[in-house]
Amino acid sequence: MPETSLAELLRSRGLRLTAQRQLILQAVLDLGHATPEQVHTAVREVAAGVNITTIYRTLELLERIGLVTHTHLSHGSPTYHAAGEDQHIHLVCRECGAIDEVDPELMRPLAEQLARERGFRVDIGHVSFFGNCARCGDGSQE
Repeated sequence: MPETSLAELLRSRGLRLTAQRQLILQAVLDLGHATPEQVHTAVREVAAGVNITTIYRTLELLERIGLVTHTHLSHGSPTYHAAGEDQHIHLVCRECGAIDEVDPELMRPLAEQLARERGFRVDIGHVSFFGNCARCGDGSQE
């Protein structure tokens, strides 16, 4: 997102563009999928004085104004990514931690069945499958 658009969006909500907010948003965009701790590490390479509390508060703000969204890809911290991306299903490798994305249409038949039979509406943006990526194989040591 261009700096002027971000500044205008923030101003329209009574907020101002700070260097920290800009750095944190850029880190999320650059990293693709990142925990607050990963964002913190990336931001500290540029601005060593930014603390983890600022990262968490800014991510919450950026989510509230619709620039980022989060999902839970493990039992740890939430993982943030750009909100402008299309919804997708996350594939998380238990071995190397790689995160891949697949089209939510793969989930459509199951989502429709759950809606029909149980009245349950799946939030596809929060669906994650855990397993092993092609690079890691079946996870057994050779």
